[in-house]
Amino acid sequence: MKVGICTLGCKVNTYESEYIVNLLKNKNYEICDFNDVCDVYIINTCTVTNNSDSKSRKMIRHARRLNSNACVIAMGCFVEACKDTIKEDMPEIDIIVGNKDKSKIDVLIDEFFLNKKTIDDTYVEFDKEFEDMYIDRYNSRTRAFVKVQDGCENFCSYCIIPKVRGKCRSKTLDTAVCEIRTLVSNGFREIVLTGIHTGNYGVDINTNFATLLREVLKIDGLKRLRISSIEITELTDEVLEIIKNSEVVVNHFHIPIQSGSDKVLKLMNRKYDINYFIDKVNKIREIKKDVSITTDIIAGHPGEDEEEFKEVLENVKKIEFSKLHVFPYSIRKNTPSEKLEQVPIEVKKIHTKKLLELSNELELKYMNKFINRKLEVLIETSKDGYSYGHTTNYLEIKVKKYLEHSKFYNVLITGVEYPYCVGEIISE
Repeated sequence: MKVGICTLGCKVNTYESEYIVNLLKNKNYEICDFNDVCDVYIINTCTVTNNSDSKSRKMIRHARRLNSNACVIAMGCFVEACKDTIKEDMPEIDIIVGNKDKSKIDVLIDEFFLNKKTIDDTYVEFDKEFEDMYIDRYNSRTRAFVKVQDGCENFCSYCIIPKVRGKCRSKTLDTAVCEIRTLVSNGFREIVLTGIHTGNYGVDINTNFATLLREVLKIDGLKRLRISSIEITELTDEVLEIIKNSEVVVNHFHIPIQSGSDKVLKLMNRKYDINYFIDKVNKIREIKKDVSITTDIIAGHPGEDEEEFKEVLENVKKIEFSKLHVFPYSIRKNTPSEKLEQVPIEVKKIHTKKLLELSNELELKYMNKFINRKLEVLIETSKDGYSYGHTTNYLEIKVKKYLEHSKFYNVLITGVEYPYCVGEIISE
């Protein structure tokens, strides 16, 4: 049978979808482009914003239009968020799977084709076990994601992810290290540690993120170790000491700030203030020269008036992020922020636009720092006579030459053609 898979949202979903690809391939399913006419469609959904919900609905309905006789499967966060109404609201779905039992999708598909009845496999409990998945290779990537953690207990006031992902839980240390070692032995030189709350790894199994880093860094052949995202409060002195003494941990950290205003951070139930964030960033810059620090920021959260937004802009400039991922505040039902006085939509749009403009300025400034500098690039793709890859600090490099994928090259940066830095090979 032919299967098409659509993955929305975070890198955890990317990992889980890759696991499903490998699982179904081993069961002799043919993995096809999602827009092909398939027997089975799987949509791994996201619900972090209203836009995410809309995309999830759109892709579910698109799958049904592609083949009215196909088995359409919706799984993940969007499904969990509307589990009480999804059956009635979206009759297009044949198999409903929450954030548990994704690893049993082959069994659910068999059950559906045997009985031809809708399957509802969502869960309501917060206290879920870690659903162990193990990947030994990726089918279309140079870097490999490894999901080491799931769930979140931060309960930021604007967010429903703890309600749809459950409590913090972790892959065992031995399993995580074994999976990474296997991926490295299979040719992956860059590993990305990912989770819903990655830096909280180990809280449930009597270990911590620093211990995981130490063990992973012992693996022979690992060239780069990247952290998909980490909270500023989890960059402890112990973690920073490990980063300081390692050439394998990359020179890029994605650290969500969410707001640059102390008043708004408090309303968001974030666990730091601006001075704490700035002090920690300064420590990172002391131990990692030319480090790239990117962030997530929400525009127009309740409480963000013009005075607060001025503070946001000033602090973002002061911190000198190398890129902002800007999200207009999106009301999530049954969250504390929903009950606060909302920022007018037009004001929210203006704040979003200004933050995006600032992001572009900061990104170009950071990219231009590296003109006439030599950087090591891991080549990932090639197209139209150019090869593309990323540096340790996550600059995307464009070279006018076909280069071998999954191989490192030294490149002299000669210019910027946004969103790329342009370079020339100086040694092979």
